[in-house]
Parts: sequence; structure tokens; C-alpha cells
Amino acid sequence: MGLTTNLVRGERAETLLLLVHGLGADEKDLAGLLPHLDPDGRFLCVLPRGPYGAPPGYGWFRFDSPALMASTLSSSLDAVDEVLDEACDVHGFAREDSIVGGFSQGAALTLALAFRPSERPRPRAVLAMSGFLPPEDAMSYDWQSPTQPPVLMQHGTEDPLIQVDRGRQSAQTLASHGVPVVFQTYPMGHQVAIESIRDANDWLSKILAGERPSEDIDAAPPAPVDTGPVGTVTSATFDAEVLRSDKPVIVDFWAPWCQPCRAVAPVVEQIAVMRKDSYKVVKLNVDEAQDIAQRYDVRSIPMVALFRGGRMERKSVGAKPRPQLEAELGMLVIP
Repeated sequence: MGLTTNLVRGERAETLLLLVHGLGADEKDLAGLLPHLDPDGRFLCVLPRGPYGAPPGYGWFRFDSPALMASTLSSSLDAVDEVLDEACDVHGFAREDSIVGGFSQGAALTLALAFRPSERPRPRAVLAMSGFLPPEDAMSYDWQSPTQPPVLMQHGTEDPLIQVDRGRQSAQTLASHGVPVVFQTYPMGHQVAIESIRDANDWLSKILAGERPSEDIDAAPPAPVDTGPVGTVTSATFDAEVLRSDKPVIVDFWAPWCQPCRAVAPVVEQIAVMRKDSYKVVKLNVDEAQDIAQRYDVRSIPMVALFRGGRMERKSVGAKPRPQLEAELGMLVIP
């Protein structure tokens, strides 16, 4: 598929920089970062538009199921590969000297672009802002390549959409495969800040000077204790908290990148408050507990399931209003 692209040429452009926007944005979105990211005009910046509608803009892959995520991500990667090849050919740049980067979903795409199996040369480096490494059920990776491009990952500690722990885990995965990684955090949400962009500019200068920056990744701070009505379970605690519970348990299967999950979360919290005497209500991050997701054949999220007596009795897939969700779980609907 041919992608619409925006081209911004710096005054001293000597390197191609591919910047990929996030979900709901377009090919003009990240151009606003260039005065701070590239104040010296060192780059020819190519900014493609995602092929899938995601109002008010566009996106790169779908979240409805792992299979759909895998297919849409793969087709977008092929299209972005073509954009990168064409830009290098037309403007006289070597692909292996190019740098790729993106924000949010765009960061995930560029990480997959850099490390998936391919006959094409890998990029010189990857800038991933508020992103994550797509899970291996959606993307395969070639960790045996002798050329592992360095990566800068930047993340907000207060990011409500892609939690900082997911960014940190992605950085740790890359580092475990010998990728030179720098992981930086900032007191911000799902966004960029002038401080993060300036740090990215410094990192780009090191890349252009031939360096391969790498730093130890700080351990995650202790997880906060659940204080809300919906508790958290993991692979380690699922059997004890859910299957051996004296009460029936409602489990919200979710992931940080899942937009519909954010819509159903308040509904699940409302049920937890209204049903606290009769039901235990918990949530499970399927990215961090893929064994549990596979055990219960979680193919699409959000999925809310009712467990009783050690087995799953009913389930509801998709974001639903509370009365419909309660009815699908076989609960007496409270008006």
C-alpha cells in the first residue's frame, strides 16, 4: 500500500530520519517536534501517515485481537519499509544510515521494523517515545543479527495508556538480547516534554558521532498496593486469588495498549463497588500473564469473565454498559 507522507528537510540534512506518529494522529503531528529535536537541521525527516482510520486521525495496527494486531502490524511494516526504501533512493541516502523513531503506536512500529526478520539493512538507531515492543504473539524478532541498532526509550512515569513498567520491560528485553539501550523516564503522562526532546537531541548527536550509547536500566519501584475496588492478579497469584476464592470472582482481562479496555474499566469498578458483598473483582494484564490468557483462550480484549468454584462459567467480550455486562455474566441485573 502507498502511504501519504510529509517531508521536512533541514538546512544541513545529511541523514534520513523517519518519524512515525501515534494512534489518532497524522503525518504532520511529529513535525512540531523538529525545532527542538533537530534545531541544527541535520535531518531529512520523512513522516508517513498510518493506513488505518483512527479518529481524529490514523493508526498503524488494530487491537481487537492478537491475530488482527499481527496482520495489520505486518502490513503497516511492509508499507513503511517501502516508504523508507523509496525515500533513501530518491534523496540519495543509505538505508543503513537512517534513523527511525516514533511516538506511542509509532514507537512500537519502529521497534518492530528494526528487529523483525528482514533482508533489508537495519536502521542505524531507534528512538522510541512512550512506546513498547510488540508482543511476540503479534511479531517475530531476529535477535541473532550481528547488527543490533542502539535504542533510546523515553517514557512518562504517569502514563495512563502505556504504563511505564511496560516500557521498562521492553527496554529490558532489548538489553537481554545485546541491544545497546538507554531508558529514560520523566514525570509526565502519555506525551513528550521539552526535557525529553532535548535529551533525545543529545542522544541523536552521539549516534551521528558514531557512538552506541548504553546504560543500565533501573529496576522498577515497588508496585503500589491496590487501594481501589478492583484488585490486581498476576500469573503467580491467579490460582490462589481466583480459582481458590470462596466468593465468585469477576476477572477483567485487559492490556495497557487496549483502548476499549479503558472504556470498560469504570464499569468493572462500578460492579466491584455495588457487588462487594457477593463478588470479588480483579483485573489481569494479559501482556504480563500470557500463560493465563492462553489457558482461558483470551483471543480478544477487553474480556470480563465470571469464575466460580475454580472454573470459568461465563464471559463477555468487548466494552459493554453495566446492565448488559451483568446480564452476559449471568448476574441479577441491578438497575
